[in-house]
Amino acid sequence: MNKSLNKKKIILIIGGGIAAYKSLDLIRILKKQECEIKVVLTESGKKFVTPLSIAALSQNKVYQDIFDIEKEAEMDHITLSRWCDVILFAPVTANSLAKLAAGKADDLASTLILASNKQVMLAPTMNVRMWLHKATQNNINKLLDFGYLSIGPSSGDMACGEYGEGKMSSPEQIYEFISNYFSERDIVKNKNLKALVTAGPTKEYIDPVRFITNNSSGKQGYEIANELAKSGIQTTLISGPSILKKPENVKIVKVETADQMYMETKKALPVNIAICAAAVTDFKPEKYEIKKIKKKEINLNFKRNVDILEFLSKNNSQRPNLVIGFAAETNDILKFARDKKNKKHCDWIVANDVSNKKIGFNSDYNAVSVVYNDKIEKIERNLKSQIATKIVKKIINHFVQ
Repeated sequence: MNKSLNKKKIILIIGGGIAAYKSLDLIRILKKQECEIKVVLTESGKKFVTPLSIAALSQNKVYQDIFDIEKEAEMDHITLSRWCDVILFAPVTANSLAKLAAGKADDLASTLILASNKQVMLAPTMNVRMWLHKATQNNINKLLDFGYLSIGPSSGDMACGEYGEGKMSSPEQIYEFISNYFSERDIVKNKNLKALVTAGPTKEYIDPVRFITNNSSGKQGYEIANELAKSGIQTTLISGPSILKKPENVKIVKVETADQMYMETKKALPVNIAICAAAVTDFKPEKYEIKKIKKKEINLNFKRNVDILEFLSKNNSQRPNLVIGFAAETNDILKFARDKKNKKHCDWIVANDVSNKKIGFNSDYNAVSVVYNDKIEKIERNLKSQIATKIVKKIINHFVQ
């Protein structure tokens, strides 16, 4: 028996499509692992599988898209979403993806997901052209940005006679995905890992009304902090000025200057993981004028700010187990990233091209290269939430291996 799945509570939403029959095998597999399964059967799903067969396999009542007085008195969409550990929508069609991406709540399945505070997993199924259509790709990317997870689809022969990407993942593949999801979280939970993330810009004041800063929004750092917390890692986010929403289950500390960020970083130690994603202003004026400088020609002298990444990497007494820096460059990206890694003595550097407006400051997208001691791994252009997912996945693998 798979211990990571023992006694886990799973809501399975069965949508329309010929692949719905696979969900019956999935119920069998999960029940063998002592999972408790409650099934929501959509109107279109009922065209392919019956409530009776589902009830017999799941050994539970089947919830259907029929809103009557008795069911609404029980508030199924709320109670179900709070009862479960995860929600799995398998199969989920192009139409259902569109509804979820738009935030619609016109049946029990969509209302349940919208009301949920649990992890949602999607197993898409559709014709290859439907899957590759820009509208569908926009919808799935939007849902991934919401924090949903996608299992597949895979490639192969389809019921329509065509071949390509769009087949629902097999019950065994879905089982493996869910098993790995819980297994990783169990390992992380048992290790009691702690992380700190710095994000956003800093401001260095010249006088009460003027300051030096940069155009960082903090989006990538916020997404990484959010993903760490979702993975069960106790996370502190030290943020420069930003209008972004605080990630759930993350302790956030707001700062303005590099010195303040440095002091809060020291207070957050000890941690296992430190990720310096902030675009810290490198210099500050030697002298701060307490009154506004009038319009006249002036000369400003600057001095270097403390290097937070170097401090963490060389902190022998409280050095985190894994120190990750970011290199926001405009040219010779990998050369400067390697140089920075060697100079700062951090473990990884995540390099990106901020001269490219499609992936630079304030963009919702990014493309990065992770520089290790002996290799470079590229993560292609994607939503910053997905970049964060891939980076955190690498972090977890580092600790669970």
